[in-house]
Amino acid sequence: MPRIALGVEYHGAAFCGWQTQPSRCSVQDALERALACIAGANVKTICAGRTDAGVHASAQVVHFDSAVERPESAWVRGVNSLLPAGVAVLWARPVSDQFHARYAARERWYRYVLLSRPVRPALNYAEAGWTHRPLDLARMQEAAKLLVGAHDFSAFRSAECQAKSPVRDLRRLELSKSGEYIVFELAANGFLHHMVRNIVGSLVYVGNGTHAPAWIGEVLAGRDRNLAAPTFAATGLYLVRVVYDPQWDLPVAARSAWYIAGIPHSQSDS
Repeated sequence: MPRIALGVEYHGAAFCGWQTQPSRCSVQDALERALACIAGANVKTICAGRTDAGVHASAQVVHFDSAVERPESAWVRGVNSLLPAGVAVLWARPVSDQFHARYAARERWYRYVLLSRPVRPALNYAEAGWTHRPLDLARMQEAAKLLVGAHDFSAFRSAECQAKSPVRDLRRLELSKSGEYIVFELAANGFLHHMVRNIVGSLVYVGNGTHAPAWIGEVLAGRDRNLAAPTFAATGLYLVRVVYDPQWDLPVAARSAWYIAGIPHSQSDS
């Protein structure tokens, strides 16, 4: 049975998250409805990383099996003609049945876009997190260094997290500033449920002076979710890249969350 990999982008405000729901309001529900029309039968999709309600993706990767063969254009333009405006298929590739969108992923990249100004946003209220207190970027960058590496991230996982192990290898955690925005760049072999948003919330506590940078290390070592800051808003979070071995010959993400949030920035996603 042919297996197809898809690259998908979506605006999270339009959906109740990635995973299928009884109300059929998720990205997965919308995508599977459209795929079923092209395939002529029900289709079950598996994604690289499940995202919560309000979280966006510029480079989600999905695979599915279909009993019928269709040209790649059918899986892209044909499916897109049946999808709501907030989600689109960017590319389609036939892959071996050994490929698995989730388990074959070597690394996932997330970006969190945070607006730091006294007044809440209106134009991009669904595309960026917001804090009204001034933030000290240098303090946040100092604290962020304490989280890089392989650690037990129990203090930064949600109570609903179903991962068998809390250990993750956080390979990149960089913060930069562009005007009124602070941008968090994170890459890891995998992320726990709410891990990125809990890290962002805790670094905001450091940036606004609630805690010293060393507090992040204490929270990490304590492995207690109650020690960290509350989970930050979903609206500023983007899945921007999923990395696979070259053998799968999948397109490298070229899209950026910057175009969604409307933030001028010169960095690339490479």
